[in-house]
Amino acid sequence: MATTPRRRAASKATSNGTSKAASKAADPAVPENTDVTGEPPRAAGWETIVGAIGPKVREVRQLHGLSLQQLAARSEVSAAAIHKVERGDMVPTITTLLKLAAALGRPIGFFVDDAEWAGPVGVHLRAADRPVAPADWAPSAEGVDAGAIAVPSERLRAGAVWARIEPGGSSGDARSVRSGEELVLVVDGSLTVDIAGEVYRLERGDSLQFPADRPHTWRNTGRRTADIAWWYLHG
Repeated sequence: MATTPRRRAASKATSNGTSKAASKAADPAVPENTDVTGEPPRAAGWETIVGAIGPKVREVRQLHGLSLQQLAARSEVSAAAIHKVERGDMVPTITTLLKLAAALGRPIGFFVDDAEWAGPVGVHLRAADRPVAPADWAPSAEGVDAGAIAVPSERLRAGAVWARIEPGGSSGDARSVRSGEELVLVVDGSLTVDIAGEVYRLERGDSLQFPADRPHTWRNTGRRTADIAWWYLHG
């Protein structure tokens, strides 16, 4: 039987489609979620919105200088659940998101809007509202009164602590080791810093910058209280 032009075209299209499908199946380098043209499908719009909820919760929490435990107490959502939401390991229910939004002083629409961050450019921490120093800054410190003057976030990575160290006050026996770098400025008094066996005596106006992954300790060996500004940037 003679083949009409229409039949030939249909036969050719079927042959080409089969050939492309067979080629994709035969090529292990082509991901399963890639179509026969070689282009991966675009992510659905809702995936972008859902993926942004956690970072927004973390951003606003840090903007307010709240720890996970403090936000948990305010929102009546467990700290473990908030941590999972911020990491993107859990999508919050509408009830959980309502609680977090209320505790953070934001409308729920803020967390499900796909617009860019609309918060303030700068972060103003008043002295009276200064949060406590991060738990990992000097966990064994003795004779020290310290508070955070800058809190790292998604947008701003650096953190800083203002510390008043009494005579004899120190970081304790444990040597701190963390990634990144630190910068110490002695505003008043003096401070002795030991970095991997190298000892530095800092007087008023002196500064010291060093890699934070080297074991280090510090102590106020002077006779009066020392005021220290301490910046850190985690790697």
